Amino acid sequence: MMVKGLLFGLIIISIISASCQKNKTSGVCGFPTSNVSVPDSQVRATQDSIDTLGITNAIQDPAGFFYHIDSSGSGASVTGLCSTIYVTYKGTYFNGVAFDSTAANYVASFQLGAALVGWQKALPLLKKGGGMTLYLPPALAYGSNAYLDSFGNVLIPASSYLVFDIHLVDIQ
Repeated sequence: MMVKGLLFGLIIISIISASCQKNKTSGVCGFPTSNVSVPDSQVRATQDSIDTLGITNAIQDPAGFFYHIDSSGSGASVTGLCSTIYVTYKGTYFNGVAFDSTAANYVASFQLGAALVGWQKALPLLKKGGGMTLYLPPALAYGSNAYLDSFGNVLIPASSYLVFDIHLVDIQ
């Protein structure tokens, strides 16, 4: 009887394990695909800010963000929201004031689905080793919500337009 119970347990564990593997490879890892629609007013405001800064090489993506690829990279590409990405980055406002960055000699890693929607949509444009400047309207960043630290202090105000310099170090 105990052997039957042990065998049944092993079968259940195998089924669960196979199911998890199937989900991992099929791109279902708990992150929903975003269908955020960027209002025309935010796209125009982003374009106006880019123009005001004299940036002439930014490309508008149909999703509503703007970008410039500094280096496309080579090798592996981001395959979906379940991809683990390894990046260095610097985040600023359009006025150049920095609000976040990876520390020197530090590479941040996380699943793409945990990143801002703008990153989710833009990083598949790069391959391993590539870099880009990304210009995000609020709808593809933090939206109408302020980003707070653990003490409730505002780190990024609501409805902020953001710029990220991103280097995609690796992908898994």
